[in-house]
Amino acid sequence: MAEQSFDLVVVGGGPGGYVAAIRAAQLGMKTAVVEREHLGGICLNWGCIPTKALLRSSEISHLLHNLGEFGFSADNIRFDLDKVVKRSRSVAKQLATGVGYLLKKNKVTVFDGQAKLAGKNTLAVEKDGKLVVTLKASHIILATGARARDLPGIEADGKLIWNYKHAMVPTTMPKSILVIGSGAIGIEFASFYLNMGAKVTVIEVMDRVLPVEDEEISAFARKAFEKQGMVIHTSAAVKGVKKGADNVTVTVEAGGKTQDITVDRVISAVGIVGNVENLGLEEAGVKVDRTHVVVDGFGRTGVEGIYAIGDLAGAPWLAHKASHEGVICVEAIAGKNPHPLDVANIPGCTYCRPQVASVGMTEAKAKAAGRAIKVGHFPFIGNGKAIAMGEPEGMVKTIFDAKTGEMLGAHMVGAEVTEMIQGYVIARTLETTEAELMHTVFPHPTVSETMHEAVLDAYGQAIHF
Repeated sequence: MAEQSFDLVVVGGGPGGYVAAIRAAQLGMKTAVVEREHLGGICLNWGCIPTKALLRSSEISHLLHNLGEFGFSADNIRFDLDKVVKRSRSVAKQLATGVGYLLKKNKVTVFDGQAKLAGKNTLAVEKDGKLVVTLKASHIILATGARARDLPGIEADGKLIWNYKHAMVPTTMPKSILVIGSGAIGIEFASFYLNMGAKVTVIEVMDRVLPVEDEEISAFARKAFEKQGMVIHTSAAVKGVKKGADNVTVTVEAGGKTQDITVDRVISAVGIVGNVENLGLEEAGVKVDRTHVVVDGFGRTGVEGIYAIGDLAGAPWLAHKASHEGVICVEAIAGKNPHPLDVANIPGCTYCRPQVASVGMTEAKAKAAGRAIKVGHFPFIGNGKAIAMGEPEGMVKTIFDAKTGEMLGAHMVGAEVTEMIQGYVIARTLETTEAELMHTVFPHPTVSETMHEAVLDAYGQAIHF
């Protein structure tokens, strides 16, 4: 059987894997990628990108049904679900094709198949159960990602109970949806279906929605969702489901009481598990903890020549984290001495309506860490551009170390905050203090002025509220 040699082989062509491969090629390494399904991974094909295309359609639906606020009127507003879904799939296909072009441009060899560790510096690549090539490489990066986790007894069947893949390609629009889990994935789908006209119920086992976010932001978001008509049950657990011919009855327990909720479809969004199976990890001596490969700050597994990045290597499960890890891992291999990944500087974004974005510590975590803090707030209702846009519901919150002026965290909810959070990410990366932020000139009129005012407010100097 054919055998080929490379300096580096990446297993998985998602946002971690393909970026790592391109960076390696830029550094002069002979590089290959092994991908068993589709280049671009879950992110480009079934996650970040196609969901944003769907959410864009739902934003337009919301605007069309609120035209009166802007002086317009329209009758018989309707949508073609098939076209909405086809547009989403087309966007995903376009970008996935682009990944193939980028790999080819950088002279990265791509192998179609399932790779498995098969001895020191060796990978066996199979397709349809047959060995197609053996790859030798001094360095092997595992970037196989993760998949949706199923709850026992509530396994996704693609008909009545959906995971994220099923929820992205509906053939008919359900009149009612129940979403289990209010993390980023769950809330984004809840927001999409709500804005497309479905009645949406959300079940969250924690005491608040978006539980990783700052408590004030979670509370603000929940109030906004409920104002839109979303029904939310927190501190609630799903005790069982009963499938009907074309509906599902979900038994929910909350506050010591049990109720049955009947809906057309259920979306399960209760987390992910790493794709650690069939990689030969145990035989190679690679340590796995709760379906994720254990690594250091440079992606090293502890087994010489084997590395892991992205969702496979654990939280936070974000595409941009995976890409950055890939670059750090490759540059460390090349002897470039990169800085290890600082998880505290990775922004989190949720593209619901209103959007939510954050970086760094929440107020509760800052206090728990024993930090003396200064906290600032600024509402969108005090911002001219937000009001002019018709988006007055929002808030920016900043948290600073009272002694040093270090920005410990920033939290935002409102229109387009996912585009603005990077300003605070840069500030944290550059170790900027409140003084530099206060003296930064923000353009007027922009929603970004709320970021400036929230910093000023932490020190009692807010101007416009």
